[in-house]
Amino acid sequence: MLLLMSVLFGTQALCSWAATPPARELPGVLLSPTCHDAAVEEAADLALRQINADRTEGYILSLYRILSVREHPQEITGSVFYLILDVVDTECHVLSKQLWKKCTVRPAHTSVYGQCKAIIYINQPRKIAHLNTYECNLQPVPPGYIWEVCPDCPLDGCPTEPKYLETAVKSLAKFNEESEQTHYFSVLNVTRASMQWVIGPAHFVEFVIQETSCLKGEPVADISNCKPLSPELAVSTDTMIPQ
Repeated sequence: MLLLMSVLFGTQALCSWAATPPARELPGVLLSPTCHDAAVEEAADLALRQINADRTEGYILSLYRILSVREHPQEITGSVFYLILDVVDTECHVLSKQLWKKCTVRPAHTSVYGQCKAIIYINQPRKIAHLNTYECNLQPVPPGYIWEVCPDCPLDGCPTEPKYLETAVKSLAKFNEESEQTHYFSVLNVTRASMQWVIGPAHFVEFVIQETSCLKGEPVADISNCKPLSPELAVSTDTMIPQ
């Protein structure tokens, strides 16, 4: 069992805003439908679902807006959509397999944002949605923006630093003690980390934990030495742990 313990800057939209969309029945011609066309919104939704399903690290991406779209109707049926999507990350880890519409978008000063370019084939009559290819470029919000909108907020840290792993291990010890799970859990990796100075340093971590073969109730000197159980038993949940 796996568990997760856990601004976009203005750019000009490139979508066509023509009052009358071009005819869809012309194969081989690239069309420019509007951003709010129902077929375009469906294509963006399906593309983002498949992008999130394909990702193995990080957090579920949510659609901020459709920046541009081109449609290529096929000779028999269906269309290929060329999409550029502005996206932001959410509080759902990719291991949760949640749909992006069900995930909470992070506050602007803590989010990761960027663009995904995707090519997807949609055939509504045959209920086919095939993501041909995609590329996402993501980056954290610049520190200067964080200081401007929230000067007292925690600052991002490097998840691989030993102090954040130590925070995760301490937090997990409490989870192991209080949970009703049959086996102990160990830290798989730290996915996000930040620090805030109050009276002293306060560390915040989000991390993935994995169920091990060690049974609770039996003395274990070092849980990190316990072998993980089969990944077929994996589930996920989201939590942020301060220390």
